[in-house]
Amino acid sequence: MRFIAIIFALIPLMASAIDLSKEQRAAIEERIQPYSQVCIAGDDACAGGAATAVAGGPRSGEDVYNGACMACHSTGAAGAPKVGDVAAWSNRLAKGMDALYDSGINGVAGTGMIAKGGCMTCSDEEINAAVDYMVDNSQ
Repeated sequence: MRFIAIIFALIPLMASAIDLSKEQRAAIEERIQPYSQVCIAGDDACAGGAATAVAGGPRSGEDVYNGACMACHSTGAAGAPKVGDVAAWSNRLAKGMDALYDSGINGVAGTGMIAKGGCMTCSDEEINAAVDYMVDNSQ
């Protein structure tokens, strides 16, 4: 019996939690927004971001490197060869540029190198330019 009395005493408190002002509701909705969103080329609902970068023309190899590749290739994270480390790049360069381009675009199975270094908004040509940038600075 006592349990039922407690439940009935709590019902008004629970109901008041649902009665939010517009400002409170807006604040909650703002806090629970998704971290990111997917934009599809031509979708006007996505202002800025990747669609804008692609519309502005191809990015330089240095821009792509700074935006996507640098995190691993400047620190050696996940076994990535550091830009400027001639020895680390020599075996890779021996395989030829086509193999390096393929690794940049498709990733390397069994390693930390993921397809396009995670830059899914980068074109194949932009990835190749980033590879060229890294190779030019590692010989």
